[in-house]
Amino acid sequence: MIRVELDVMLARRKMKLKDLAAEVGISVTNLSLLKTGKAKGVRFETLAAICASLECQPGDLLVFEKEGN
Repeated sequence: MIRVELDVMLARRKMKLKDLAAEVGISVTNLSLLKTGKAKGVRFETLAAICASLECQPGDLLVFEKEGN
């Protein structure tokens, strides 16, 4: 299972979801789906833009957990 920690990075950077959406060029709705883990996928281009904006690595946003943990 992949856990998305976008909310953690947003809090660390003291940034709002709508501000990140504007910087990245993605809708707040789609970014919210990603944040809540309900997105079925994410493009590498979008992930790179999010990482650039938040000054982080993909591993800071996506965490792998074995099921049952």
